[in-house]
Amino acid sequence: MRAYYFDNIPGDQRLPHDSGTPVDDAVLASIGVLHWHIPIDTGTSDCPEIAAVARERGYKNRDVITITKEGLGDLYETKLKHFYEEHMHEDEEIRYILEGSGFFDVRGKPTSTTVTCFLPCTRRWVVRVEHLATDKWIRCALDAGDLLVLPAGIYHRFTLDERNMVKAMRLFQASSPSI
Repeated sequence: MRAYYFDNIPGDQRLPHDSGTPVDDAVLASIGVLHWHIPIDTGTSDCPEIAAVARERGYKNRDVITITKEGLGDLYETKLKHFYEEHMHEDEEIRYILEGSGFFDVRGKPTSTTVTCFLPCTRRWVVRVEHLATDKWIRCALDAGDLLVLPAGIYHRFTLDERNMVKAMRLFQASSPSI
């Protein structure tokens, strides 16, 4: 895996968008992003290293997702746009790239801002907590054999690269969601 700051230049999200400023492992670790390169063993369906990471982190389920234009058909562009929307999850996320490549963009953990206001029509005070993304986007370029762990609560997004294909194992602590 190679990590660098995203250049924020408008254009195709599948391009590298490399600012030329690398991000080292200490920066990634400071925001809870972990990664390993575990060579693909085509002879077995369950790599011992993946099983060890899953067991250590409490993951019980996994599935394999393939994202290609041929495989998704008319839903391809819609799904790609959906994956690229900035979002975060309440749970940690683990992805292991089996074939192809793509980009995960991550930001620092959110800061919380509490907004309190009085609503005259209801005569009640309302407290709202807003989560604001911090820091610049860090682009993590992943290829076959790369395993990425994103912590709970980190803003992120995913896109394919110009090869337009990725096959990835998704690991879950509970049951696996739909694509």
